[in-house]
Amino acid sequence: MDFASIRIITEDVERLTRFYELVTETRALRPAPVFAEFRTDTGSLAIADPVTVAMLGDNAPTAARNASIIIEFLVSDVDAQFARLRPALEAIVLEPTTMPWGNRSTLFRDPDGNLVNLFSRPATEVG
Repeated sequence: MDFASIRIITEDVERLTRFYELVTETRALRPAPVFAEFRTDTGSLAIADPVTVAMLGDNAPTAARNASIIIEFLVSDVDAQFARLRPALEAIVLEPTTMPWGNRSTLFRDPDGNLVNLFSRPATEVG
């Protein structure tokens, strides 16, 4: 089994798509007005309108209600990415910081309040 994607349900597909285009520096694929997708070699981030999950009825996810998931992007330079994005960020949770396990991370919220982590792994030491 291969991990395929994470889908964010939002009431404003256009706004969230523009935000993640800025974060990822890529254009989203737009097969329909209610859906956008960012594909990478390791998985995809999808953004969709609630209409795409309406058939789930009362079990459908609710937009802008996430409180348990962090959307993470591996980057080569956390500090440079943070500096590039800072003017567009409304809610910075953690400025670039080296974590106790060695990763360098910055965390912020997207326009729907979802937590986003840009991180880099420590360089491996060559003995």
